[in-house]
Amino acid sequence: MFSAFKRSIPQISIFHNPSSPPSQAALKLLNASLSSPYPASKPSAGPLNFNLEVVENSPTPDQLRTILSYIPQAAQASSPADTFLSAHPTVQVRPSSADAIARVASENPHALRWPIVVDWTGGKASVGNIDGVKGILEELRKRRDGELKGEEEHRPKGWFS
Repeated sequence: MFSAFKRSIPQISIFHNPSSPPSQAALKLLNASLSSPYPASKPSAGPLNFNLEVVENSPTPDQLRTILSYIPQAAQASSPADTFLSAHPTVQVRPSSADAIARVASENPHALRWPIVVDWTGGKASVGNIDGVKGILEELRKRRDGELKGEEEHRPKGWFS
């Protein structure tokens, strides 16, 4: 009866640096998936449905901690600093806490690996990686097309099913 409450429009945020080519490419990909058939190779498919928030600031310490928990263990670097901070020559400090990473990023935007894309609803994130963004979009496509096994759990089981 109330299964519609369990379905919500996914909330996707891109922490975007307009001067970063990978960030520009990720934003273009996200916008295209909202306005054109997705995947593009399947013109009969509709666009994806999600709320996109474009944030041109670095994430807060709390957001960094949450994002780190959304990144699969295999994709995480050896430390949070290695996950979020770039190898830019101006980055000489390698902080270990989310608070310190946020401080470094606010002082030097080139310190972060851009883009940071987060599916807050699905608990997925990608840092500095276009392929990770494609993975998030592919998961949204599978959810839209009913290809995910987990979606079966949300179907009502009872008199009216």
